[in-house]
Amino acid sequence: MQVNLSEIMNRRNETVSQSVPIEFEVYKRCGVEYPVRECSEVNVTLCSHGVKRVLVKADAKVVLSAVCDRCLKEVELPFDIHHEEEFDFSGDEHESAEDLDEVSYISGYDLDIDGMIFEDMLLDFPTKVLCREDCKGICRVCGADLNQGECGCDREVLDPRMAAIRDIFNNFKEV
Repeated sequence: MQVNLSEIMNRRNETVSQSVPIEFEVYKRCGVEYPVRECSEVNVTLCSHGVKRVLVKADAKVVLSAVCDRCLKEVELPFDIHHEEEFDFSGDEHESAEDLDEVSYISGYDLDIDGMIFEDMLLDFPTKVLCREDCKGICRVCGADLNQGECGCDREVLDPRMAAIRDIFNNFKEV
């Protein structure tokens, strides 16, 4: 959803609030698609702080459906988004263009709400998605869920290509 900032930026000390729907149904990151399970509307507040200066505040909640990186169970991934940023369009055209080129969700005087929410989620995205902090994962031998109990497999068996390295470590233990 695009919001045009030109109307509010030419007024002084005025505030406009509106609710805007999130239009993406799938969040794509690093080649993985995460379906949007729930999302609220984005509450956007635009405040004029002088000529061609706009303060943008946005609040939203988004819940993605993800898979635990260890046990492969489906997990809810919640995001509480609170964005606040001021844009200054008062400089000369070249200066303003350079400053705004760093912001991917501003094009001219249009603010891309989905792009802004997407970027905030990207910054808050966990490096590892887990169903719980102490998730034990799955057995690499039989594939059993180790959170539900031990499977009895011998997981100490190492890759035969690593035998030389194992011998080196064993020699250091003996010394």
